Amino acid sequence: MTTRTHPRGRTTGALRDDYLELIRAFPLRPIRSDREYGAAAAVLDRLAVRPEGTLTTGERDYFETLTLLVADYDEQRVQLKTARLTPVEVLKYLMKESGMKNADIGRLLGNRALPSLILNGHRQLSKTHIRILAEYFKVEPGLFL
Repeated sequence: MTTRTHPRGRTTGALRDDYLELIRAFPLRPIRSDREYGAAAAVLDRLAVRPEGTLTTGERDYFETLTLLVADYDEQRVQLKTARLTPVEVLKYLMKESGMKNADIGRLLGNRALPSLILNGHRQLSKTHIRILAEYFKVEPGLFL
């Protein structure tokens, strides 16, 4: 297929066909289910494994947009999961997701024994601890209240 220039300077043809083919495979719209999430991830995986610099402009635009939609769905799922958790459960969840150990949290909070006390329910998180943890994990401080 040949590529033509649109009267307003945009290209049509092959570039547009690549983009439209991706849209037909998985339309760009909010992801609302785990099934849609899996389909979106499969499309992203297919594009991500291509050698760097080989995606067309349309494919790059599609990839970037679908990445944002997947990230939004991920964020919504994390918020739903953490909304029902106690502050200690939130901390445990964040530690697990980021591969952190008690010693890592101890270094972060400046006290090696503190994580064990907090995680075992013998000590509450202080405002300072909450601020440090929220900043480190890039979450809202209210998750720890």
